[in-house]
Amino acid sequence: MILETTMITSLKKLYTSAASAVRTIKSGDRVYIHGMGAFPQILVDAMVARASELRAVEIVHLHTEGDASYTKPEYYDSFRLNNFFIGANVRQAVDQGRADYIPIFLSEIPALLRKGGMPLDVALVSVTPPDEHGYCSLGVSVDITVAAVQSAKIVIAQVNEFMPRTRGEGNIHFSKFTHMVEGSMPLPQHIAEAPTEVETLIGQEVASLIEDGSTLQTGIGAIPNAALAALTGHRRLGVHTEMFSDGVIDLVEQGVITNECKPFQKGRCVAGFVSGTQRLYDFVNDNPGVEMMDIGYVNDTSVIRRLPKMIALNSAVEIDLTGQVCADSIGRRIYSGVGGQMDFVRGASLSEGGKPIFAIPSVTRKGESRIVAMLKPGAGVVTTRAHVHYVVTEFGIADLYGKNLGQRAKELIAIAHPDHRETLEKSLYTHFRA
Repeated sequence: MILETTMITSLKKLYTSAASAVRTIKSGDRVYIHGMGAFPQILVDAMVARASELRAVEIVHLHTEGDASYTKPEYYDSFRLNNFFIGANVRQAVDQGRADYIPIFLSEIPALLRKGGMPLDVALVSVTPPDEHGYCSLGVSVDITVAAVQSAKIVIAQVNEFMPRTRGEGNIHFSKFTHMVEGSMPLPQHIAEAPTEVETLIGQEVASLIEDGSTLQTGIGAIPNAALAALTGHRRLGVHTEMFSDGVIDLVEQGVITNECKPFQKGRCVAGFVSGTQRLYDFVNDNPGVEMMDIGYVNDTSVIRRLPKMIALNSAVEIDLTGQVCADSIGRRIYSGVGGQMDFVRGASLSEGGKPIFAIPSVTRKGESRIVAMLKPGAGVVTTRAHVHYVVTEFGIADLYGKNLGQRAKELIAIAHPDHRETLEKSLYTHFRA
């Protein structure tokens, strides 16, 4: 890479230490932190080191992979976290009231940031080194971060040589940054466990609903991976998803995923962020077959509906006998977030030949039924009963589309775990008319 002399001079003026860069953060500021594997740990640590000097700094972000030490009890007066999506590293803080949760569709967050609904004072991001034209890449997490960079008053970039350079909308010229900090460190890896027998069965049921030429939205986890593994006999599949993991790579290499049937962005997998192993990071690095886009575009229902045979594969905490889906809480306890579930469920519903699918094990690890007569007290409805079409467990497929309440209940009981069907059937006659 050859940089012009004037560009080198301009770059040198921006580089500083992490401690010096975060001096721009003031008490009362709202600070955005880059999410997923792009979590700028060095900048975050430098900010937390200033805790004694700061008060009432509001932090906002999506799911992050890293040490969220700003949520520790001793820093409560200094930092207050507002989550768009809750990961394991901040869940205890939310449980204990030291952090809060913003329920919002993922597709709407970029507009919230850009239109001033949530003005940002500072954005802490992680990027690749600049290329010969002076552009850095947001790498594995473009999603809402491109909007944060565009709208924040101050942008501090941790420059990480381990960050893959991705194609799409995540390329930011270094002149947009207020400060740049050398901070190379390997990205955290998410290594998926082998699917269980139950998860494999669910994956096979899901695969049976997917036709050749479909476009896929999948997430991370054992069931999406099991579903992808069951698609090796399919052809001409595409990918348009808020995120994907390693499971997509094999299907691309086997010629199953070609993206040839999509009416736009043909030949390219489209996503907002990725999470997985080093193999995935190597796969997306400078890959013209992958476009990382603003999540306001990726999750736009008007975009999704234009993709024929759109498959939206999502999960849930529990589903009641009318089809209501709780996906962000366990009762009153907030566990994750709304995310892009509704964006894709509605988009797939409106797609020609599209199918919104919820895939869940019939029971929890404790043996409790995930198909329930009524949601737990305080549970949030992320997807309404009117939006749900297919529900899949290891015991089969329930098609709720166009069914009345009694019919829906019977469909769902038929795919519940046998140990719970009698109880659910009794509730059917208590709560519904058959």
